[in-house]
Amino acid sequence: MSPQAVTAQHWFSAKGREIYYKGRPLIMGVVNITDDSFYDGGRYVEPERAIAHALELVEQGADIIDLGGESTRPGARSISEQEELAHVIPVLKGLVHRVSVPISVDTTKSRVAEITLDCGASIINDVSALRQDPAMASVVARFDAGVVLMHMQGSPQTMQQSPHYSNVVGEVVHFFDERLQVALRAGIARTNIVLDPGFGFGKLLSHNLDLLNGLSAFEALNRPVLVGLSRKAFIGKVVERPVEHREWGTAAAVALAVDRGAHIVRVHDIAMMIDVVKMAAALNPRWSSCEQEHDA
Repeated sequence: MSPQAVTAQHWFSAKGREIYYKGRPLIMGVVNITDDSFYDGGRYVEPERAIAHALELVEQGADIIDLGGESTRPGARSISEQEELAHVIPVLKGLVHRVSVPISVDTTKSRVAEITLDCGASIINDVSALRQDPAMASVVARFDAGVVLMHMQGSPQTMQQSPHYSNVVGEVVHFFDERLQVALRAGIARTNIVLDPGFGFGKLLSHNLDLLNGLSAFEALNRPVLVGLSRKAFIGKVVERPVEHREWGTAAAVALAVDRGAHIVRVHDIAMMIDVVKMAAALNPRWSSCEQEHDA
C-alpha cells in the first residue's frame, strides 16, 4: 500500500460518523466486563470499575473503546443475551455521554447489537463475521453501524482443538472476500466494514506467525485491517512467559503489524502500546505522510 492509498482511505464510518486515522493506526482499548476473559477476567465485572477503566484508557489515548460482555477465549462458555446485556448496558450507559471516542460492542448476538446500538454504541465487533446470528447483518445495516468482521475457524469452544490450513493467509483473504459480499448484500455500506484476521482464533503458533508476516496481503481487500494481538497465547509460546508478562512480546508484534499495514490495533495496555504504534508509524512511509488534521 502506498502512502497515498493510506491518506485516501484514512477513515471508516459508523452511524454516519467518519472515524479518522491520526497519522498512525488507531488504538482500540479493551474493556472486558466478564469473569473469565483470558487476561483481565473478573477485574471489571462491576460497572463502576469498568467505567473507570474505560475512562482511563481514553485518557491514555484510546481512539475506540471495545466493550465485551461475553468471553471468547478458547473454551469459554456461552452465555445468554440477558446475561450479556446485564454486563454491557450499565457500562455503556455510564460511558456514552462521558467520552467522545466511538464505542464498540464485542458481540455475536443481534439482540445485544440492537440494544447497545440503540443505547449509543456505534460499532459491532463480531467474532463470527455475521455467521452466528442470521439477523446480525440486518441490525448493523439498519443502524448504519460500523462492523468488524473477524475470521475464526470453529467456535470459541472448539477453535483450538485441531485448526488446519493449507495456506492460512490465502484462506483468510478468501474468507473475507465471501463475508464482504454477504455484508454488502445485507445493505451494510462498504465504508462501514473493518476486517480482523483473528489472531489466536482457530490458529496454531505457525498460523499466527504466518498471518502476521503476511498481513500486507489484506491490502487487496481495500478495507481497514484490525489486529488483536494483545498478550495472546501464541506470543506467550514464543517468549515463554505467562499472560501477565507478555507486554514486551505484544509490543514487538504490534510494531510489526503496523509495519505490515494494520490500521487498528486492539490492546489492553494503551499507554505503552500507543508509544509503540507512534514510533512504528513514524518509521513507515505508509503513515509518515498521512495528514493529521482530523480527530477521531
